[in-house]
Amino acid sequence: MDSEPNSGRRIAFVCVRNAGRSQMATAYAEREKADRGLEDLEIVTGGTHPVDDVHEVVAEAMAEEGFDLSDRTPQEVSTETLETCDRVATMGCSTLELDAGVDVRDWDLPDPGEEDLERVREIREEVRERVSALFDELESDGTVEAEREG
Repeated sequence: MDSEPNSGRRIAFVCVRNAGRSQMATAYAEREKADRGLEDLEIVTGGTHPVDDVHEVVAEAMAEEGFDLSDRTPQEVSTETLETCDRVATMGCSTLELDAGVDVRDWDLPDPGEEDLERVREIREEVRERVSALFDELESDGTVEAEREG
């Protein structure tokens, strides 16, 4: 992946294991991107110490919302990649130190990995609301614009 700045058309969702919160946020962000027609926006996800698989309880909770996370594999994300992003949302488990030009938001969400399904549903709803609000902000401040037909 290149390390050139992306003119504010790249966002990232990051946590330590990339197996729960950041996977939920990425799934919702992909839906928001499609629903809003934001074809030029790139979504990055990763962890500082990724594990092998998405948490089963997270995959189950997201399946209830129509997302299939079974083919997703947690991955590592580099500081260099994150520094090409306009906004980076961490999930409450990161101590990222990025260039001053990157807007880092710590969402401080509980880790769903060891929670029961009901609690994961609550975390999922918080993630969904925050992703939607982020997309509202990206559109309102002009960071991204929908592709308009005609």
